[in-house]
Amino acid sequence: MDTGTQDSGAGWPVAAGTTALSVLLPEVDPLVRDWRGRYDTAARNGGSAHLTVLFPFLHRDRIRGPQRAALAALYARHQPFTVTFGRCGSFPGVLHLAPEPAAPLRALTEAAAARWPSQPPYGGLLGAVEPHVTVANSGGPRVHRRIAAQLTARLPVTARVSRVELVVHEEGRWHPWLGFPLGG
Repeated sequence: MDTGTQDSGAGWPVAAGTTALSVLLPEVDPLVRDWRGRYDTAARNGGSAHLTVLFPFLHRDRIRGPQRAALAALYARHQPFTVTFGRCGSFPGVLHLAPEPAAPLRALTEAAAARWPSQPPYGGLLGAVEPHVTVANSGGPRVHRRIAAQLTARLPVTARVSRVELVVHEEGRWHPWLGFPLGG
């Protein structure tokens, strides 16, 4: 029986209608697109460079008027801000770009997780995860070192964070669905 559930590419089962809250980063995407396409298994399911705010979020079928209004009000209380990506970082098996400052991004996650406590970041499996842009989660340490050296030579890059996007997984790919401006 086909349940419509797929592996997100990062070991996370993702069913059609799964949603996530994300900050899309068009300023960063050209810098990392090719590497993500080759070495970030989740990038194979669509989407551009982004910072995950909350994954998984409510199933698409559960997001109606009241939830949309709550998200709009929640993110209207946060002011737009600028982040700079000036260095690469790593978690076990993951090469990423680290945003500075990270505190406003943590605040976006904490606000959503507090409002929807049944939706902890990464299902509560990873504990506290620092904000990051995944560049590679495959390829191994040697590939990650090579990518980091090439990326570092092209940093820093700055991005303006002015909205949180609700993205939905449909037909095997992530798609932007709804956007919530920061600052109202």
